[in-house]
Amino acid sequence: MSRFGYLPHTDEDQEEMLRALGIERVEELFRDIPPSIRLTSALDLPRPMPELELGKHMEQLAAQNRHLGQLVSFLGAGAYEHYQPSVVDAIISRSEFYTSYTPYQPEMSQGLLQAIFEYQTMIAELTGTDVANASMYDGVTALAEAALVACQHTRRERVVVSATLHPEARRVLQTYANGQTIRLQEVPHRDGRIDMESLAASVDEDTACVCVQYPNFFGAIEDLRAIAEIAHARGALLVVQTYPIALGLLEAPGAMGADIVVAEGQPLGINLSYGGPYLGVMAVQEFLMRRIPGRLVGETTDADGRRGFVLTLQAREQHIRREKATSNICTNQSLCAIAATVFLAYMGKQGLQELARQNYHKAHYFRARLLEVPGVEPLFDAPFFNEFAVRVARPVSKVQREMLERGYLFGYDLGKDDASLEGGVLVAVTEVRTRADMDGAVAAIKEVLAQ
Repeated sequence: MSRFGYLPHTDEDQEEMLRALGIERVEELFRDIPPSIRLTSALDLPRPMPELELGKHMEQLAAQNRHLGQLVSFLGAGAYEHYQPSVVDAIISRSEFYTSYTPYQPEMSQGLLQAIFEYQTMIAELTGTDVANASMYDGVTALAEAALVACQHTRRERVVVSATLHPEARRVLQTYANGQTIRLQEVPHRDGRIDMESLAASVDEDTACVCVQYPNFFGAIEDLRAIAEIAHARGALLVVQTYPIALGLLEAPGAMGADIVVAEGQPLGINLSYGGPYLGVMAVQEFLMRRIPGRLVGETTDADGRRGFVLTLQAREQHIRREKATSNICTNQSLCAIAATVFLAYMGKQGLQELARQNYHKAHYFRARLLEVPGVEPLFDAPFFNEFAVRVARPVSKVQREMLERGYLFGYDLGKDDASLEGGVLVAVTEVRTRADMDGAVAAIKEVLAQ
């Protein structure tokens, strides 16, 4: 082990490198840094550990974590525990996909380009739109990019945002707006859905788009057709952030007037993985095809008439003049997109519909059972898919802590984002939950609230 830590270089290697550089000490490499800003004392770190001791130490630290193999989770709020078919990892672990970086040139691997083309086709069909791009970083940045597309297309600067959008999505939108000339206006909710009267009063001739979530952050299902009518009547676009699994049961946003559909693609065969990497989904109607950011794989034929695939219509600054670029997004989550492709192909239309039905019915069963417990009441009564909000009679943090001690992750504390929702818990139920899981959680919450 060298004095510089866990590095493969021996003292002799380091001395040889110093001679090649014409210096005697490593510190001379930093002579251009003023002494006044250099660290002159040793770092306050524990003593170095031998490799075997370090390995045991890391195992002890890791053992302090609790994972979903040990807990029954009713936590959603943007990231969900779903069925992960083994075929997904089996295929994306192949070196042709796993080691391939995102394609930069049209003549790159035809297999990778074809896989992304199939992904685009499936996403367009799922969302009810005409064109999907090759994916984006994640769902919330896809939403922000969609707002930029709407502003560029309409040449307007106001973006109307529903308060039923995920709080993190709204914060990302605000961050994007701060770097642009975009102005955001938030529309409140009523009983867990966007207030339609406030929406109608907020959309005007300077509005570029209306951004809503479907199902929304509270799990409620918005009336997209009515929202689309309000937006389109004033020349604004409708941007919908959706939940892909719900589209196995609910009408596609594009069929109800959405001009741009975005989503977090994590539920499509991608593990929770402590928060990423995930998959940004973006799809648009045909009139926005030349404004969609990121990459787009198109189908063509070569000189001999053989079917082939190329990158095409790239509205980003690496290919066109910066001032005409829709976005500076220059890459995509190709491996995650291929995972979603494998998942959708494996599940098929009937499989996705069955998955959605299980989510819907299990969530409604669990909500009905929870509302039988003294101290639990509905927060909203709007129609929902697989996520719903209830209010509990004790402080949420204490309830969650005591439920965790019993082996349950009991939802998301809504009071963290909105003081008016103090006592509210957002509960998610997916197809992986069994009746025994839900009945056990009901018994546990009854004990917790009775204390």
